[in-house]
Amino acid sequence: MNRWLGLVLPLAVGIAMSSAAQDLKVPAAPSAKPALAGGTRIAVVAFQTGVARTNEGQRAYQELENKYAPREAQGKALDGEVKSLARQLQTEGSKLTDAERASRTKAIEAKKKQLDRFAADLKADGNRDVEAMYSGLAAKFYDVLSAYAHQQGYDVILDSSQQHTPILYIDPSADITKAVIQAYNVKSGVAAPPAQPATAPKAQPATAPKAPAAR
Repeated sequence: MNRWLGLVLPLAVGIAMSSAAQDLKVPAAPSAKPALAGGTRIAVVAFQTGVARTNEGQRAYQELENKYAPREAQGKALDGEVKSLARQLQTEGSKLTDAERASRTKAIEAKKKQLDRFAADLKADGNRDVEAMYSGLAAKFYDVLSAYAHQQGYDVILDSSQQHTPILYIDPSADITKAVIQAYNVKSGVAAPPAQPATAPKAQPATAPKAPAAR
């Protein structure tokens, strides 16, 4: 994925397409339920990763990538024009008159401004679509999580995908992310997407939409 689509779909790049999300290796139905001193049963879930790795989440992210592919191509072409004009000026600059160099420089600056506006609009539109998509999926994922926690007898669920969550250690059997993803897929009825060619892990975004507050 090049810089254009990465600019637009940070959540898809950073979470849905990350190798860490693809390699969840936790029990589907944890048998052990770690408890606090008072008998409170706790578990952890990587909420954002879970949302992204549901079948519906993967399908939604792919649809967004498809939606923005034409604009991505347009941005790449515009970027190529700017670079081509700059190379031409650098190569032919010594042969041009002062007026010709000034004219070409002005044309390049105008094209760069056009590119900057295009990139800003693309990022704003993409982020808006990502936020809307994630919010809808997150609300449904939370409902499935709540039902699963009730069925399994958990009293507290910690979100390990939030940086402020003070989790220093947790027994792997308490990670219910994969189990909730499976429960979500069953409820949604959305089939798993076709396997994608392996790609190098992408850097995670600095920020991501937050999980909905407990209800």
